[in-house]
Amino acid sequence: MRDFLSIADELRFIGTGEGEFWRGQAVRDGVSGFFAEIPAPIVFEEIEAEAFENGETGWSSFVHKIQFVGFDEPVFYRTVLIFVLEGAAWKIINRHASVPTPNIELVGKEQLAIQKLVDAAREEGPELIQAEGLASVLFTDVEGSTTLAETLGDQRWSVLIENHFQLLTSIIERHHGQFVKSLGDGTLSVFPSAKEALTAAVKIQKAVASTPEEPVFGVRIGIHTGDVVQSRGDFFGTVVNKASRITMIGGAGEILVSDVTRTMVQGIPDFSFFVIEPRRLKGLHGHHVLCRLEWQS
Repeated sequence: MRDFLSIADELRFIGTGEGEFWRGQAVRDGVSGFFAEIPAPIVFEEIEAEAFENGETGWSSFVHKIQFVGFDEPVFYRTVLIFVLEGAAWKIINRHASVPTPNIELVGKEQLAIQKLVDAAREEGPELIQAEGLASVLFTDVEGSTTLAETLGDQRWSVLIENHFQLLTSIIERHHGQFVKSLGDGTLSVFPSAKEALTAAVKIQKAVASTPEEPVFGVRIGIHTGDVVQSRGDFFGTVVNKASRITMIGGAGEILVSDVTRTMVQGIPDFSFFVIEPRRLKGLHGHHVLCRLEWQS
């Protein structure tokens, strides 16, 4: 665990017991021993886990059910981790763990306002937290990024990839898209129309190719259109999976799209396609017709 901790003096480690509040180097020096003292559990179950990122900051939360030898009942542990980017790696800057104690025991009153809201949302139906609709899903991926990162070093690479994400975000938003998230060196975005997605893809490739600073990234783009499910700010479904698979078979500088996406813009003179040999896509049945969008001027 020590290797996942930040080297910053602001590092904090907060446990469940009284006095378990440590800072900086003491945490790095003692964290291995801290976890080594915990007995092996006979029950260990992950109840919930989620993670988010925003620029150079990330955070995650977990709930685990754990039962130790000698105890009759399991205990629920909650953990929150806050991360910062150090070079190209996420490092923990703050860890806070707790064991839930009922509010009735602490403050003499149950605090149910949030739970009532959650319960009401569940009774009203999934549309309060989930939505479906037609969208064009666009993935980008930087080819050869592992080699580039090793050559440039963590600090230089993290700056370049962040600048790259900012460039993509500005183009995507100008064409009415939503930059959903970054995925390592790749991105996921959604657009309300195939035309806007294709236009943004062309603008991305042209912007990347004309970047004056070296190294010039080799970006591949994949697009597919269909019904997606949106929940908690993220997008899911077969359409998302297929767009990701299409991206992975492309090469640097290519924009590959599904036949569905091509059909959506059929007749628009701005776009020219070359149909490639049908391909199998990992995890998806059958062969899929794909098209290369010609964008070089």
